[in-house]
Amino acid sequence: MEGKDQWRVLEFYSGVGGMRYSLVKAGVNAQVVEAFDINDVANDVYEHNFGHRPYQGNIQSLTAADLDRYEAQAWLLSPPCQPYTRQGLQKQSGDARAFSFLRILELIPHLSRPPILLFVENVVGFETSDTHAKMIETLKSSGFVTQEFILSPLQFGVPYSRPRYFCLAKRNPSSFWCPCFNDKLIWCPSPLFVHDGEPVTFECLRPQDNWDKLLESCVPVEHFLEFKSPAGPKTAEYGFENANIVSRECNDSSKGHDERNGFSSTGLDLYHVPLSLIERWGSAMDIVYPDSRRCCCFTKSYYRYVKGTGSLLATVQPEMKGKGFPLKEQCLRYFTPREVANFHSFPEHFVFPDHVNLKQRYALLGNSLSVAVVAPLLHYLFTEPS
Repeated sequence: MEGKDQWRVLEFYSGVGGMRYSLVKAGVNAQVVEAFDINDVANDVYEHNFGHRPYQGNIQSLTAADLDRYEAQAWLLSPPCQPYTRQGLQKQSGDARAFSFLRILELIPHLSRPPILLFVENVVGFETSDTHAKMIETLKSSGFVTQEFILSPLQFGVPYSRPRYFCLAKRNPSSFWCPCFNDKLIWCPSPLFVHDGEPVTFECLRPQDNWDKLLESCVPVEHFLEFKSPAGPKTAEYGFENANIVSRECNDSSKGHDERNGFSSTGLDLYHVPLSLIERWGSAMDIVYPDSRRCCCFTKSYYRYVKGTGSLLATVQPEMKGKGFPLKEQCLRYFTPREVANFHSFPEHFVFPDHVNLKQRYALLGNSLSVAVVAPLLHYLFTEPS
């Protein structure tokens, strides 16, 4: 909102700071007056990067008076998604992990200083939950208008398939640039970039039924790699120093296993996928190459499990891609935490404290969000029509 004094922002479920990075990327003149997260390790990472440690108490213990004291005009929330995931128990509001968000919703009608803006991020599926119904009911009765989105980094040129649900809410008399989308679920980012006088298309209200058609506009995976070198078919080594190391690692599964248990962690040896895992789970692995334009969503279980937790990188590219060529000859490795952060569009200066171990890093990133998607949404939310 141009001409406005600095926004005072509360960041709930702050994690490692993805929402705050998005706020900066969006160019919003804002001050995060408090962040909240119950995860001690996530708070270590947040403090390491921002110099401020989030409030670590139970959100359910907060009162309306507590929140009023912050005098915050905007709330950013990324509540736990487990109650709404397809793989979970789908207990929705009955899941204990949903209680803190429900508590926040309960407090809104009792605030003396309710927020002007509210932003919520969650998994696809949240939009059909009873928690969502409660949220919309609370916001409407409290004078908010909403616009909801389901968007993926693929729509922003990032080769990362991670569709997510977003709710943007503004309290009257604030309004959106495109009020024609009020109370609508939007499946494309075009409303975020509409300017005064431009025609509005309602094609974006149709569900996105084929994310893969977006791949041509995405940059290749190699642009997100921490370790890479020029290469061609059969000789492509991405993430290894030379062919000798590739050959040695491909034929020494026990070495990779030992390293993953902490006996050694030199270079990228740590990220090599042991042959034992390839032999057992190869058919379930999602394999990508440096020139691929799609990468599967990384979950918090990446590196601990290989099925459905994220893609693996083939560091030797065969002439014929895919599982028709022996996987053990493609020298598979995990993407590094820095590379996962790159797919999330985190800034280069984002780092982990040394005491945060590898599995914790993957878990924290798996619970984070895409800055490439959230930043334009926040810019749209914080901009008031002139």
